[in-house]
Amino acid sequence: MNGGVFLIGGGWDAPEVYGPFLRAVGEGRRIGCVLVDEGDGEKQFARYAEALRSAGAGAGVPVPLLVPLGGRFEPDDLLKNAPSADGVGGLLVCGGLTPAYQDAFAADAERLTGLLAERGIPYAGFSAGAVLAARRAVVGGWLTDGVPVCPPDTAEDLEEVEVRPGLGLVPFAVDVHAAQWGTLGRLVAAVARGSVPYGVAIDENTVLEVADGRGRVGGRGRVHVVRPADDGDVRTGDARSGGGAGAVVRSYAPGESVPLGQPPLP
Repeated sequence: MNGGVFLIGGGWDAPEVYGPFLRAVGEGRRIGCVLVDEGDGEKQFARYAEALRSAGAGAGVPVPLLVPLGGRFEPDDLLKNAPSADGVGGLLVCGGLTPAYQDAFAADAERLTGLLAERGIPYAGFSAGAVLAARRAVVGGWLTDGVPVCPPDTAEDLEEVEVRPGLGLVPFAVDVHAAQWGTLGRLVAAVARGSVPYGVAIDENTVLEVADGRGRVGGRGRVHVVRPADDGDVRTGDARSGGGAGAVVRSYAPGESVPLGQPPLP
């Protein structure tokens, strides 16, 4: 999509991770901030608005787009509360319970992605919003066939690792809080068993900027690319779990370019 995709792995210590997104949005444009409201939506919106202002005070005007828990996001909300018919200049999908975000977007995912592409609206996803950008989204869980693959307190209220339809803005799966929460193992398990074609796990305070089949790492942490193992590769994960063939992980530091096109990395 022309506007760009910016995937943030969570964290609140590096407002600079919003910089590439804000530059894509442009000066003075409105930024729609989508939050699934679990009762403190206004308070959470204020937190994101402050982070955006800290990253670049003149770059954009945050606008809350609150979705009640169990409710549905209406893509045409992008056209409301805006000074012109062009609507907002950027969309930030925020963090929270990932399955709830997937539920909120599922019915109108195609309409939303079409609107973003048609209007060249940049998309930024923070934590749950980054996960949701995938075509096939790893929304949570901590077990694969009953075997732990990540800490149970990262499970998003699910038991078995679960993959659901996402927005399809990127062809790879995404997991977040990788180093801090230990979620890399969940993505490895999903790739190794063939539930997703390949994926990236993003550390907190880290952004992956995606354009033209490549990515660029920004912020303070790393991006970990997980691809299926070839016969000659040293495998990560157990092929016996779910019948997969294993996976290979390569990590990229801030400033490095990440090859992301399909087929998965050579």
